[in-house]
Amino acid sequence: MPYPTVGAAGITNGVTSVDCQKQVRSWRLLRSLLELLIPSCNCFFMEGQEIKRENHLHNFYHTPKPNFTSPTTITGTIFGYRRGKVSFCVQANSNSTNPILLLEFAVPTTVLAREMQGGILRIALESTGGHNTNSQSLLSMPVWTMYCNGRKVGYAMKRRPSKTDMDALRLMSSVVVGAGMISGKELDHDDELMYLRANFERVRSSSDSESFHLIDPEGNIGQELSIFFYRTA
Repeated sequence: MPYPTVGAAGITNGVTSVDCQKQVRSWRLLRSLLELLIPSCNCFFMEGQEIKRENHLHNFYHTPKPNFTSPTTITGTIFGYRRGKVSFCVQANSNSTNPILLLEFAVPTTVLAREMQGGILRIALESTGGHNTNSQSLLSMPVWTMYCNGRKVGYAMKRRPSKTDMDALRLMSSVVVGAGMISGKELDHDDELMYLRANFERVRSSSDSESFHLIDPEGNIGQELSIFFYRTA
């Protein structure tokens, strides 16, 4: 099956880049591209346990929380190979060579694509604290239970960036906001790497609660995307 170019303003060094002024079109085209990854029959779904909304999870999604510190703006990138799993990278800015956080999500790219079809993607990551964890920063926790739009889908793991990760981030450094693909040849891989990159508002509600929210100043990207981190005793 042929795959269309996603909102490309041009291809440089194997990167399908997106004009930031056309971000609305590019994000919608990316969702269309992702939908092509999902067969019309025999669709794969993560056999996640359908959870009941426990009070703490429901409140975490819906209850406004006071800011522990003033919100800051960071660069967030969701990326993954077409036939692989998805990672989430947090950087101070698009040119940063020292990621603040890199997580590998439990869900394959195809499953995340399906969750995005409705225009709302909310990911909650819960870390169960043990003894002496309060002295550790929230984002330093290594393992997280992952919920995607209210469905438990497994775990997310913090990991060190690999050489391939850093090569991909370097190739994406000129993209501030947008979406596209990196040719597998550029990363010595037999699959294309798909990415979404945007500015996120980082909000710290407490030492045990933090979230990242896609910034959509014009209100017309058509994708609500939030990632919540919280630690329980």
